[in-house]
Amino acid sequence: MLRGAVLRVTRPRLAVLRSVHDHPHSDTDSIIRAVRADLGEVSHQAVYDVLRALTHAGLVRRIQPTGSVARYEARVGDNHHHVVCRSCGAIADVDCAIGAAPCLTASHGSGFVIDEAEVVYWGRCPDCSTSTITDPARRPRV
Repeated sequence: MLRGAVLRVTRPRLAVLRSVHDHPHSDTDSIIRAVRADLGEVSHQAVYDVLRALTHAGLVRRIQPTGSVARYEARVGDNHHHVVCRSCGAIADVDCAIGAAPCLTASHGSGFVIDEAEVVYWGRCPDCSTSTITDPARRPRV
């Protein structure tokens, strides 16, 4: 994958790419911990630089739902969407509602050639929706 994207194959790049593949929607701190468990000591800056290079090369996708830190995933190029838990912040993939990219049609494109649509669904994950019913302290405030 790295060579195909014309990137040098280095141990940090391999470790970051492996971490993102193994743990979709991970934040940078989680990726740093996984890379350090794999390689030993590696700087924050090195991981940030690798994530930037991998994102720029199209090997990973950076997402940042409102109110969340940036997350990274290896599922790229298929214009899928995400669902985010309002309680715990868990993120899951959601396939396009209709067809291929951009899978939604804007009512007015303002002259843009639209090639992607990004949708974020919000709700409560199965764990949080169950716990809000059984645990009064976790019930949402209305």
